[in-house]
Amino acid sequence: MTTSPTVRYFLSYSSIKLPLNLVNEINEADLNHRNFYYRGVFDDQGRLSHCQKIVYNEVESEHYYRYHDSGRLVWAQVIEDDEAREIDC
Repeated sequence: MTTSPTVRYFLSYSSIKLPLNLVNEINEADLNHRNFYYRGVFDDQGRLSHCQKIVYNEVESEHYYRYHDSGRLVWAQVIEDDEAREIDC
C-alpha cells in the first residue's frame, strides 16, 4: 500500500551533498511570517523526494530525487534560474 507524500517546512539545510539535509523544521502556520523557507516532500519511507526553496512566495529553486531500493540516491535534478541539471549519483 502506498501512502500520500508528506510535506514539511524548514528554515535551512546543512551539507553540500545531495540530497539536501533540511533542518530547523517549522509549522505551516508560521510560513506567513517568513520571507523564505524550504518545502520538502517526503516519500512513504521518509526520504526527501522533492524540495523547493520558496522566496517571497515564489519558487526560486527545486530539487527532485530518486532512490535505489536500497535507499541510496541514484538520480537528482536541480532547477535554478530556469536551468535544469540532471545528476546521476
